[in-house]
Amino acid sequence: MRIRIVDAFTDRPFAGNPAGVLLLDAFPDDPWLQNVALEVNHAETAFAHPLPAGGEADWALRWFTPATEVAMCGHATLATAHVLHTTGVHRGPVRFATRSGVLIATPGEDGSVTLDFPTAPLTAVDVPEGVAEALGARPLTAFDTGPDIGDLLVEVSDERTVHALRPDLKALAAHSERGVIATARAENPALGYDFVSRCFFPNVGIDEDPVTGSAHTALAPYWSERLGRSVLTGLQASPRSGRVRTEVRGERTLLSGRAVTVIEGDLLV
Repeated sequence: MRIRIVDAFTDRPFAGNPAGVLLLDAFPDDPWLQNVALEVNHAETAFAHPLPAGGEADWALRWFTPATEVAMCGHATLATAHVLHTTGVHRGPVRFATRSGVLIATPGEDGSVTLDFPTAPLTAVDVPEGVAEALGARPLTAFDTGPDIGDLLVEVSDERTVHALRPDLKALAAHSERGVIATARAENPALGYDFVSRCFFPNVGIDEDPVTGSAHTALAPYWSERLGRSVLTGLQASPRSGRVRTEVRGERTLLSGRAVTVIEGDLLV
C-alpha cells in the first residue's frame, strides 16, 4: 500500500506539521495501526478508508501519535484531504467519519483546504499551581478546552515570551489530559498574523507539536472574542512554524491552510 508524508499548514516542504497518510480498504487491528504510527514517528499518522455511498460520511478517518490514538487532529485531516484531492481519489468536499463526529474538508481553488471542526468549549479556570514553573512563564489567564481537545490554554504576557519558552515537559504533563497551549497577541499584525502559539503535548508522546489544527479550535474563539473579529490568522511559532487561518461560526470553527506531499512510497508490511 502507498504511504505518504505530507507537510500540513504550509506551502513549502520541510515546514508546517508532517503527517503520515495511509489510504486503506478497511482498518486493520489497532496494534498494527499503532505500530505503523510509531514507525512513521511523526506527531500523527492518519488512516482512512472509503465508506459506502449514501451515508453521512465519505471516508472513515482515525489518527494515531507514536504513543496513542487521539480524538481529533487538524493537520493530519488536512493532509488526508490533500492526498485525496491531489491524487484524484476524491473530488470536492470530503466528509470524514471520526471520533469527533463528521468533519468536512473543502478544497479551495488556490490549493488550500478548509476544515470544518467543532469549536472547543472554553471554561475559565484558576492557573493550576506549578504551571508557571513548569512552563517557564507566568500565565495571565487559563482555560480548559473541553474533552475533545483536552488541553490547558494559557495566555502569557507577549509574543517574545511565547518564542522563548523552554518548558519542563515532565512537570507540564501533570496539568492536562493532552498538553498545554501557550499563546499571546501578535506584536506586529502587519506581518500577517494576529496571535502566536506553541503547543506542548507530552502526555501523547509529542514534546512540541509543530502546527496544531485542533488547538486552533480553542485559540480561534479565544482571540476572536479578545480582538473582536471572527476571521483571524494564527502563527504557531514552533521551529518548523506554520500558519492557520481561522473563522469562528458559533459552534463550528473553520481552519484553512495548505499542504505539500514530500515523501511517497510503499509500505511493505
